[in-house]
Amino acid sequence: MSSKTTINFFLITILLSFSIELTAQDFNYNKYGKLYRLSLSSSMFPHDERKDGHTYGEEFYSFEEHYNDSTTLVFVPNHVSLEEEFDVVLFFHGWWNNVDSSLVNFHLAEQLYESRRNAILVLPEGPKNSADSFGGKLEESGQFKKLIEEVLSSLPASTIKHSESFNYILAGHSGAGRVMAYILMHGGLTEQIKEVYLFDGFYEQVEKYTYWLDNYKGRFINIYTPNAGTKYLSENLMVSLNAWNIPFKHISSDEFKDDVLRNGRIIIIESQLGHNEVISSQNQFRRFLETGK
Repeated sequence: MSSKTTINFFLITILLSFSIELTAQDFNYNKYGKLYRLSLSSSMFPHDERKDGHTYGEEFYSFEEHYNDSTTLVFVPNHVSLEEEFDVVLFFHGWWNNVDSSLVNFHLAEQLYESRRNAILVLPEGPKNSADSFGGKLEESGQFKKLIEEVLSSLPASTIKHSESFNYILAGHSGAGRVMAYILMHGGLTEQIKEVYLFDGFYEQVEKYTYWLDNYKGRFINIYTPNAGTKYLSENLMVSLNAWNIPFKHISSDEFKDDVLRNGRIIIIESQLGHNEVISSQNQFRRFLETGK
């Protein structure tokens, strides 16, 4: 195990030991903000469809270990006041991952803080350390709105406005593309979803994404890699957009200027980075956030 891996493992162990509130100091985040661990009834899991676990290939993922965690992490940067208007950024993790490992390994809190976006970060626990894209309760109609309302009511601010007054940014890695598509289709707050970031996650649910692109005005950024299985659908989406005369920007390099992100609505990035590098190796998450509206 490398020294970097050892450090990350140690940090994750610290995070898992807290049950209610994680202060910035616990993660050496004191200069960034405050981290809360919430257990919510509207979280993705548990869900009846995984009460007996799940099998992928020859591997079995039990309910107790992988589908019985109702955690949602919330990070509030120091520059954000919960008593004023702010955006809500949601990040959904992919296969063989969890909210803690994603927060640490992809530097999500740091990137949000550095973007200076007036926003909080919400990470709902998905299939925990599992090879599974199922979105649990968040695949059901109106459930996304319920999650948001429970998150906001759990934070320590008495004057937080109603969820319909916020703007939402959906971001997700790998298998998270599925749950994000269901949220766009019927999560209950589609009008307020202003941006969508897919980090090598365009594997399925194409019709849900294309409907949203055609009927709403939100910004869509899809970054894909050559070897993860997202290349075919990403390229096919570009063919379809051309045929439908829907403008988009295609970036065929990992070297691009922020103006391209700032001036485009539909942006498809052809990356040569690895599957787990497209979120933070070049501060992509931060750059997407700071170039948003």
